[in-house]
Amino acid sequence: MLSAIAYPQIDPILVHLGPVAIRWYALSYIAGILGAWWTVRQLARRPVGPAPILSGAQIEEFVSWATVGVILGGRLGYVLFYKPDYYLSEPLEILQVWKGGMSFHGGLLGVVLALVLFTRRQGIGLLAFGDLVACGVPVGLFFGRIANFVNGELFGRVAPDVPWAMVFPGGGPDPRHPSQLYEAALEGLLLYVVLHLLWRIKAVRGRAGMLSGAFLIGYGASRITVEFFRQPDPFLGFLWGGATMGQLLSLPLILVGLALVATAKRPS
Repeated sequence: MLSAIAYPQIDPILVHLGPVAIRWYALSYIAGILGAWWTVRQLARRPVGPAPILSGAQIEEFVSWATVGVILGGRLGYVLFYKPDYYLSEPLEILQVWKGGMSFHGGLLGVVLALVLFTRRQGIGLLAFGDLVACGVPVGLFFGRIANFVNGELFGRVAPDVPWAMVFPGGGPDPRHPSQLYEAALEGLLLYVVLHLLWRIKAVRGRAGMLSGAFLIGYGASRITVEFFRQPDPFLGFLWGGATMGQLLSLPLILVGLALVATAKRPS
């Protein structure tokens, strides 16, 4: 307790506007979406190889599609992956997203579906456009994890000997890993830098699917690593072989990412 860093008590609600509460979590989604949009727009101005030439209007239209995919996929993913029995007994609570409960893996599936539908409608390559989008996703991940930290949720396991451990309001008296910040650093900052360094390599960005695969591998590896420091969800605990749900859901991402990288080809 004495060696733990004090957790900054930040009100999850930034401001009240009459009956409407503006929450940091909602702002993080907005910041993440805008940051990803800006990133994709900047990269789309310098298309190379199979990367499609897109107008600003097309990118903005996809952002709308992706936003719906993130929200619907994230919520349904949480319902199906984490609490199916509870929501089957209380189906109306599925709509109560303000109470929390979003899954990245579900949100990712929602974005993939949006990608498939959008690229078919626009007549552009799925993997080439997916490479552009993948480079922007870490921005949203970064802001999302910072919001988790502000809310004091998804904290880490007990770490009495770690000098930067914190005592979270909902985590009891023991100092814990600030695992939200670990995820922000790995899934957000580091993955963003790696993908953008890869984008600078013409041989990489000239192969459709290469960057999408790198994103899936990078995210999956980061999530599996951080899960060793993150406290498992109390209603799930540890699953097969001591793995967490986050780790089990991330393994397929790595496999798909490896397949994409292995099959990525130069444009003919």
